[in-house]
Amino acid sequence: MSAKEKSRRYTRVELPNGMLVAWEHYGIRKVSRVQVLALGGLFIATPAPPPVGDVIQLIFEVPGGDVRARAMIRDSQPGKGMGIEFTGMNTEARARLNQLMKVLSRDVGDRPSRQIKSSPLRKQE
Repeated sequence: MSAKEKSRRYTRVELPNGMLVAWEHYGIRKVSRVQVLALGGLFIATPAPPPVGDVIQLIFEVPGGDVRARAMIRDSQPGKGMGIEFTGMNTEARARLNQLMKVLSRDVGDRPSRQIKSSPLRKQE
């Protein structure tokens, strides 16, 4: 495990089948798939992501309801997608996301260990 992975604030869960997320950037609405989910943010697959530093609004469905959030683009990889960090989310949405992460983290713990070699949430240096 790299020093960067050890220093992460939140556990990440890969979503091989992706989860749909609707997002809006300067009035343009799109729907994409989430590849990696964490309490701090997501990696969203999209061919033409907004630039680093821009802000998006997003919504995705989890058991118990929707999660609506504001997020900042932290990593933008044209042709691949974007790593986003949540910057605003109400307490009910945060609780639903926390619950989902508990379930997914437990499910991942039941599977054979598989390390994420390179994180799409972190910019490669």
